[in-house]
Parts: sequence; C-alpha cells; structure tokens
Amino acid sequence: MGEDKRSQPAPAAGAPARSWRDGLPVLSAGGVTLRELRLEDAPALAAHLGTAEIARFLAPPPATVAGFEEFIVEAHRERIHGQAITYGVVPDGHDHVVGVFQLRSLEAGFGTAEWTCMLASAYWGTGLFLESARLVMAFAFDTVGILRLEARAVTMDGRGNGALRKVGAVQEGVLRRSFKRNGQRYDQLLWAVLAEDWRLQKRDRPRVH
Repeated sequence: MGEDKRSQPAPAAGAPARSWRDGLPVLSAGGVTLRELRLEDAPALAAHLGTAEIARFLAPPPATVAGFEEFIVEAHRERIHGQAITYGVVPDGHDHVVGVFQLRSLEAGFGTAEWTCMLASAYWGTGLFLESARLVMAFAFDTVGILRLEARAVTMDGRGNGALRKVGAVQEGVLRRSFKRNGQRYDQLLWAVLAEDWRLQKRDRPRVH
C-alpha cells in the first residue's frame, strides 16, 4: 500500500493503459505533489486535519490516528470499486501529507462527481490549494472523464467560496439548510465546473515558455 508509483517502470509498448482503479498516478506541478494516501500518512493527517478550525464548515474528519487509518483503508476500497478518488497533498520539500482532495461519484460511470478538500490551516492563502485543485481538475476531466464536478460550501465560508470561484467554478444556487453541524442547519452554495469550462480555461491560460 505504501509503494511509490513514481518508481514503477513505464508499461511496455502496446500494453493496455493502467486504470486509476488499480492505483492512482502521481500528479505534480507548481510546488506540490498529489499521491495516493498510505497507512503511514495517518499521524500527519490527524495532526494537520483533526482540528476544530478545519472542521468548522465541513463534516467532521476522524478524531484519531486510528480513525484516519480506517479512512485510508476505505479510500483504497472505494478507488478499487470506482466510487471515489482520494489524493494526499504533499508540498515540495516535505515528505508528509498536509491535506486531502476527494472526488466522489454521484452517478454510475463517474459522469458527475462531488469534490471536497481539507487542507492544513498553515497552508491557507499560500496558493497550495489553487495548484492542487488544478491538478485534480485536469485528472478528473482529462483522465477519469468526469463531465460535471460539483462542490458545496456553507454560505458563511468566505474562504471556501472564494477559492472555488478562483478555480473557475460557477455558483448555481443555494441549498437551503442542507448542512447540519452541532445540531444546527446551514445554507450551502452549490458550485460546478463542467468539462467544457475546464477546456476553455486551459485554452485561455497564458503559456509559460
């Protein structure tokens, strides 16, 4: 489970392409690497993500290292069955994960998916989310073949909603009282990025030579 995909040899000419269900490819760009979670990532995840600040506008993450170990095992199972894709976020210069991106299928065939992100608060506002999100979108649309990517953010979460706007998501509506936290219900904004939106973004993004 802890095998580094970058160490694997390239497939022989004519061999069938390796499916992401067999193991997630490593994604790298702009100071960050996204890779599949490993059991040994559980302590780092618990330290970075097991805080009240992270869970303020999200469903509570696991509260213990053992809970994150179960989360990682479940993430691998869901990937094998084509139900969800979970990436760990590793900034350049580090060997431990500081966040998680997850794509969860909302329909058969992964045509529509919901994505969520948890990132250590020390990396908020550093650009790490934006670089990671672009890698995730490229993988979602260009490799998995997702046609519609949805996200939900509590209306009070100015940082989360602003980040979704920055990556090109379009606000489509308000989901009234759709998020329950500590016995209270809150409105969420529904955001979406379509495959054609992503391709237009790539076409219009300035090239760096």
